[in-house]
Amino acid sequence: MLHWLKHYRRAMLAGDIGAGIVVAMMLIPQGMAYALVAGLPPVAGIYASILPPIVYALFGSSMTQSVGPMAIVSLMTGAVLAPLAPGGSGLYSVLAAQLALVCGIVLLVCGLLRLGFLANFFSRPVMSGFTVGCALAIAAGQVKPLLGASFPHWHAPSAMLGIGAVIALFAARRYLEPLLQRCGMPAHAAGVAAKLAPMLVVLGGLALASLLQLQEQGVKLAGDVPSGLPQLNLALSHAHWRALLQPGLLIGFVIFLMSMSAAQALAQKRNEKLVSNHELIGLGAANVAAMMSGGFPVTGSLSRSAVNFAAGAQTPLASIITAVLLAGALVAPTGWLALLPLPVLAATIIVAVLGMLELGTLKTAWRYDRGDAAAWIVTCGGVLVLGVEAGVVVGVLLSMGTLIWRASRPHIAVLGRIAGTEHFRNIDRYPAETQPDVLLLRVDANLFFGNVEAVGERIEEEVRSHPTAQHLVLVMTAVSSIDTSALFALGEWNASLKRRGIALHLAEVKGPVLDRLRESDLPAQLAGPIFLSTAMAAQKLHKGRDGEYAEYI
Repeated sequence: MLHWLKHYRRAMLAGDIGAGIVVAMMLIPQGMAYALVAGLPPVAGIYASILPPIVYALFGSSMTQSVGPMAIVSLMTGAVLAPLAPGGSGLYSVLAAQLALVCGIVLLVCGLLRLGFLANFFSRPVMSGFTVGCALAIAAGQVKPLLGASFPHWHAPSAMLGIGAVIALFAARRYLEPLLQRCGMPAHAAGVAAKLAPMLVVLGGLALASLLQLQEQGVKLAGDVPSGLPQLNLALSHAHWRALLQPGLLIGFVIFLMSMSAAQALAQKRNEKLVSNHELIGLGAANVAAMMSGGFPVTGSLSRSAVNFAAGAQTPLASIITAVLLAGALVAPTGWLALLPLPVLAATIIVAVLGMLELGTLKTAWRYDRGDAAAWIVTCGGVLVLGVEAGVVVGVLLSMGTLIWRASRPHIAVLGRIAGTEHFRNIDRYPAETQPDVLLLRVDANLFFGNVEAVGERIEEEVRSHPTAQHLVLVMTAVSSIDTSALFALGEWNASLKRRGIALHLAEVKGPVLDRLRESDLPAQLAGPIFLSTAMAAQKLHKGRDGEYAEYI
């Protein structure tokens, strides 16, 4: 906070105030809706939107991130707490806040230990599949509140109101912005105004509930919303720490991933720099604040942050203004919020999460890498079939498994010389010349315990395929590290090849790798020097017809 306050300018204030007002109008229905997804009273969503963004502004590195309730994190919260306590009970609310504390501690510890790089181990296809699976699960869970009862035994007034709200929201998303532009509104303002359609629909639902006495017709309403600010407390259930620890780790991981994806997308537009470890600390502190103010786990929302950005936010002051306005809404009489129809809230949730059904990643992965496409499908299916927590675990395991599988099967190319040049290329891709007595193999990966067996098998295969080879040169252009297991393997390969009359050589070894090799006995065991280039190795080792070593270049 000291950094952006130090550079704050009066010209930024108008944008921050405008964005703060717009996001506050967006957060009232959105926060209440996501609280319902988490199985909590609607007011908990507003509680979770006041103190957390203020605390995030102290430590976070994003200038336009909007921290608060988010659909996927709310779904995970509900999935964790449902088996532990009855929905709507005091224990349920305590556990929701305690889960936020666990997530906050996990994020803070990771930030202090500088573990922000761990986010890189969750691949984009897996993240996309997880997001789509969660969106479908959330939408399916809101069908009953939307219709007033389970399909097909819906409650007619509730269904009419809910389906009407869905149609209105979809129509606003598709047509409102161009309509406002045709009416003379600037494109930027029209885009921001269109994002406020959920608030307009909510106000329309409130008006209908009041005028038509919908509660008397069986339509469920939000009910009494307590006025006044949330009380700061540390209510905990010591019997549930163990039950909340593992889910807290998973949700904390998802909180960081979701927040970083949102913050990075916006930071790139302004050439701003994010510090992942500061983000971890900011999000951790925000979740601890959510716990103290009676909320539940929170994160950065891509859609809400985008609105904050588009509305002109310059610094985290916009989020602080949003929080102050929401606090003011709770201090003022809240009786009007009690009339909010639950089918309308369900409609806002369904339309919001269906906007997360982005299939472009799957299409690209299917064309580019079927393995990534399979990971997308398995992760999405895991969320829908096994549940959200299992879906996260499946996604992490798939990401790590894919990384390990690919690292254990490195690409190895047989090289030949491009005629008339000193360049050596893969003979399967280029019309390159080879020599019968010199076998050149380029290893396109680091050598470590996980892939030395595969590399050894490929060496044996190529040696059998080239029975006249007297020299084997491993071209190490792409090798940045060799671990101890790989060092021993190199020594074993050298000894095995030597017994068969084949000399092992190395070429184009990177400086740091060569420095470490010189600390071992391997260079002395090799048949010749470690060559500076592939061309020099080929020139030195190739024999002419007279049996003497000939010029290869």
